[in-house]
Amino acid sequence: MKNFKLLTIPYFIWLSLFSIIPLGFAMFYGFTTPDIKFTLSNFLGIEKYASVFLRSIFLSGMSTFICFIVGYPAALFISKLERKWQKIIIAGIVLQMWISFILTTYSLMTILESDGILSKIVQFFGGKRTSFLNTRRAVMLGFVYNSLPFMILPIYSSLSKLDPNVLDAAKDLGAGKFDIFKKIIFPLSMPGVLSGFLMVFAPNVGNFIISKMLGGSENILIGELIELKFLGSTYNPRSGSAIALVLMFFVMLCTSTMNNWVYLKTNHDI
Repeated sequence: MKNFKLLTIPYFIWLSLFSIIPLGFAMFYGFTTPDIKFTLSNFLGIEKYASVFLRSIFLSGMSTFICFIVGYPAALFISKLERKWQKIIIAGIVLQMWISFILTTYSLMTILESDGILSKIVQFFGGKRTSFLNTRRAVMLGFVYNSLPFMILPIYSSLSKLDPNVLDAAKDLGAGKFDIFKKIIFPLSMPGVLSGFLMVFAPNVGNFIISKMLGGSENILIGELIELKFLGSTYNPRSGSAIALVLMFFVMLCTSTMNNWVYLKTNHDI
């Protein structure tokens, strides 16, 4: 047991250096003035960024929902294939995750720009040359494209662990395919669905690279706003820390709410 505890030391060092200490700095800057006095003034005026918050939540929520609509059927289909085909397809999904999302976002830029493939397809069918960049649809597409594997994999993991005997028993008792899915498959896959929602929504709501590259200045999101507070012309690390803390509190609230909902839903259905 003592040796096992020693093995956890590198993890706690990593956690302290890249999570606890940065969070401490954010709280320090968020609740202090330049002369190191406690204050809540950094949180005042955040309401003027309400439109940025709402835009970030909307685009992140919609992209998460789209990933779920596309990812759940895909995960269900993969889980019903033979084992060797499952491994091949999952390997392909994992390979996509190995590619830098900045690189994939650059590839999307070449597709969506005025000389890109999408514009040429529109022109082929008689439309006008147009750029699809610097729009909310482009940002949402970037979110979905980069996040879809993070929805498919946890759902597939839950579905692949289902006991076939349970499904066979339901069939023997006269349950139809829809009833089996509604009352057995979907409730038992809820932990994977929850993981997928959190793994997609939480990073997207604070993402700034995709919105900066695909959305333009008119579609700024909360992650990009925080970046501007630390690195941009509107340099104000204390205001940026306050905004980051509000965002973190919102994500934690969403996580807690979804955890409780899934727990109650799963226990009620089963």
